[in-house]
Amino acid sequence: MGDRPAIYRTVGLTKSYGEGPTAVHALRGVDLTVHDGELLVLLGPSGSGKSTLLNILGGLDSATSGQAWFQDTEITALDADGLTEYRRRSVGFVFQFYNLIAALTARENVQLITDIAERPMAPEDALALVGLEDRLDHFPAQLSGGEQQRVAIARAIAKRPQVLLCDEPTGALDSQTGIRVLSALEAVNREIGTTVMIITHNVVIADMADEVIHFADGAIASHRSNKTRKAAGTLAW
Repeated sequence: MGDRPAIYRTVGLTKSYGEGPTAVHALRGVDLTVHDGELLVLLGPSGSGKSTLLNILGGLDSATSGQAWFQDTEITALDADGLTEYRRRSVGFVFQFYNLIAALTARENVQLITDIAERPMAPEDALALVGLEDRLDHFPAQLSGGEQQRVAIARAIAKRPQVLLCDEPTGALDSQTGIRVLSALEAVNREIGTTVMIITHNVVIADMADEVIHFADGAIASHRSNKTRKAAGTLAW
């Protein structure tokens, strides 16, 4: 994927909480390049720094030192308004918990985003992309956990973000349901070219990625490229 332009680049990125000998160093000088259109998996134990990195790249948190760029924009130099605009235009988020509005249907949950986006998909198209074209008018309580997570993915991609940042998107799901969710993320990456970054504890998921980053103690412990990607539907754990 190295022939594609960089969509993210970090140099010496650090994040610390507190000061002096009791300071907690969540990131310790991370240098990373993510290329446009990649599907990247970040592995590592809790507290290794992977969620902190994702939050800084997504404009949800600030770095202590170092620099991070999204294309030609230095994220680490943006003020609060600049970060808000960056998130609104360019980034979609998927978390472990779905954060759907119970009183709205799947279509209406997605429409919350499409009503304010500049160049949105139709809610129906976003839901079809994640395999929920027959659940448009179902409320969250009428959907399984995996279906709710796929609605959350549809909501995140409906504004056509350039990147989709996913923090443990299968963490609350059984393996069969998790694979359906991963297949939806795979479809987003392959069919519309969105750069997808997935945080997970599950090493099996790394097989579906272009690039795999292992985090430990706030730093990149290893980085490998997969010559071929396994289809999400072939994974098992």
